[in-house]
Amino acid sequence: MAAKFDKTDDSVVVIIGTGAGGGVLANELAQKGVKVVALEAGGRYLPEDYINDEWESFGQLAWTDPRTTSGDWRVARDFPALPAWIVKAVGGTTTHWAGASLRFQDHEWKGKTTYGPVQGANLLDWPIDAAEMEPWYDLAEKKLGVTRTNGLPGLPGNNNYKVFEAGALALGYKEVSTGRMAINSVERDGRVSCQQTGFCFQGCKWGAKWSSAYTDIPRGEETGNLEVRDRSHAARILHDATGKVTGVEYFDAEGTLQMQKARIVCVAGNSFESPRLLLNSASSMFPDGLANSSGQVGRNYMRHMTGSVYATFEKPVRMWRGTTMAGIIRDEARHDPSRGFVGGYEFETLSLGLPFMAAFLDPGGWGREFTSALDAYETMAGMWIVGEDMPQETNRVTLNHDVTDQHGLPVVDVHFDDHPNDRAMRAHAYAQGRAIYEAVGATRTFPTPPYPSTHNLGTNRMSENPRDGVVNRWGQTHDVSNLFVSDGSQFTTGAAENPTLTIVALAIRQADHIAREMSARTI
Repeated sequence: MAAKFDKTDDSVVVIIGTGAGGGVLANELAQKGVKVVALEAGGRYLPEDYINDEWESFGQLAWTDPRTTSGDWRVARDFPALPAWIVKAVGGTTTHWAGASLRFQDHEWKGKTTYGPVQGANLLDWPIDAAEMEPWYDLAEKKLGVTRTNGLPGLPGNNNYKVFEAGALALGYKEVSTGRMAINSVERDGRVSCQQTGFCFQGCKWGAKWSSAYTDIPRGEETGNLEVRDRSHAARILHDATGKVTGVEYFDAEGTLQMQKARIVCVAGNSFESPRLLLNSASSMFPDGLANSSGQVGRNYMRHMTGSVYATFEKPVRMWRGTTMAGIIRDEARHDPSRGFVGGYEFETLSLGLPFMAAFLDPGGWGREFTSALDAYETMAGMWIVGEDMPQETNRVTLNHDVTDQHGLPVVDVHFDDHPNDRAMRAHAYAQGRAIYEAVGATRTFPTPPYPSTHNLGTNRMSENPRDGVVNRWGQTHDVSNLFVSDGSQFTTGAAENPTLTIVALAIRQADHIAREMSARTI
């Protein structure tokens, strides 16, 4: 049964956020006998609560607290108050994610070495590599039940996939499949197999898709070592005169400021809220923000190079039927500078329902071209492009002191400019995506601009040298030994792959490290 810890108990580990990083870390530590208090800003919803309706689900799950945007990215123009499409709930964005679970390629751990100097990019090698991560990836794939690993079959291909696959093969692509997905292709782990409902982004009502909301979190609670406090918005991390963190101030569901003491604090609030919390925790000892002696907190924000291509055909496709993203082409994920850019990208099947298609196909658009595309919705197929974007020091999350949230805390401004490498990669991907559909008789193709970000990375990056980043190879902040970062904000570079599997693998590894160091009494 779930534990209840005293707010004055300074022996607990406080984890802020319960998504792929925080939710997994909480369970892994609880399983090892470590006492954990997890603070989650959002509410608690389980599969029976999820809503198979795009706009209503968005209202239930999305993080819609105020944020501001700047920079030349399309999102700042079309969705200035919504830089990210992420979840505010127990389970975090593992509720909304599509399930694609891909390991980084070996070379992607060493971006600076592999790509060489790239003008305007703040590239850095990760202080860890593929060999070190392999056993942790193994554990993550087993936890998530990733298809096409450990003898688990792939998911079936829906019509959207069949069109995608036929076009890919016609172009000579070889690495085409329904992918490695953290969605049950067979009944396992006490959860049913995928029922092909098509509302993966709205929370899986079947529980077939892995989410920490109904796997890791309840299992951690069953140990008696984990207490989850939902609707608890972290405000500030406190520290003592020696610079060690001592606890977390947070606003409870009633808006009352509370304080939980802690032996260790782990920040897992995503690449916006994690740096925001560190910056809002500035003090006379840490005038530029907690753990920010390098000045790198909030910098090097990455969101992946993204875009979509939709196409219409003579006959119905009904792309919305079936798993949203069970389809991938990996041939372009390689590093091949002869294409005019460094790094690579993936194509992944994607469908949006009519409400979101109307919002995203041509934001703010109207007229015959737009309405005729929506008229042809039944004959439409769709794909998403995801590739490695370049870290830039000027792409960053800062506090906007002119705008405050419901608790009076400054919100973040998310500044992003596309790097020339991102633009070159997107142009190549649009051309190839259109060619895939044209190879199988598309009547029209629609390259579609990036949506609000779902892959938010960097802003507290991992570095060997303290001056280059915020955390070391364990996600432990360089400045404060008992403060950790446990989410995608610790990514040094973004790679081409969807990040969740790597976030989970790093969280399992970090839990192992924290438990070991606690036993040795070194933290």
